[in-house]
Amino acid sequence: MDNDEIKFEPLPLFENRFLNAYDLNYAPGKHYFEASRRSADKLVATMSDDEFKAMLPDAVTCAVIIRSHDDNGREREGLLLSYEYRYPCGRFLLSPPAGLIDPEDAEGRSTDEAVLMAAAREIKEETGLGVCAGRGDRLFTVSPVLFSSPGMTDESNAIACAVLNIPRGEALNVNYDGITGTERFAGSIVVDRAGAEKLLKKGRDAKGNFYSAYTAVVLLYFISGLWRSE
Repeated sequence: MDNDEIKFEPLPLFENRFLNAYDLNYAPGKHYFEASRRSADKLVATMSDDEFKAMLPDAVTCAVIIRSHDDNGREREGLLLSYEYRYPCGRFLLSPPAGLIDPEDAEGRSTDEAVLMAAAREIKEETGLGVCAGRGDRLFTVSPVLFSSPGMTDESNAIACAVLNIPRGEALNVNYDGITGTERFAGSIVVDRAGAEKLLKKGRDAKGNFYSAYTAVVLLYFISGLWRSE
């Protein structure tokens, strides 16, 4: 179905630097409410099909997979998650590293390059870990655009995956020295496949709290094992 079938005339209802609200007038007397990070001239609803297929997501969420060794030298794999304070929920929720794609990430770069640039920056800021090709680390895009809740917003996240190799004998050192602005963290965990499955089955973290849809996506991707062949 082409986007040409419906033409939107966005009427701004509220605009500031953090969030905007629009009345999407799509036919005489027909209105739809939208909340968006985007300005009126950049709304997804008004894009052509070609623009839509080439769009840059608003943010990136990262599946950070840690490959290390136990005390006996056996290889182990786990998914790194942190407890990040989410203001709309008023709680520390179990979350993967994530953040907005800045204009500097996109300048002069393709969509995939911008996503990976932002992903590497967010992982470094929120975990203190870098992506090092010299030790065999990998960073790649899993999904270029996923819409968060398209019934009320056009906000979107790319999903990226980083596979980080911790050299034998070295400990995993997660820190939050690079966090900025309103970001707050209360520790991190690394879950193996069994732990990830348990989190999915319960729909709650070990503290009994719920988590976001993107946490579930990252858990599912880790469990799937698809990251091994990328």
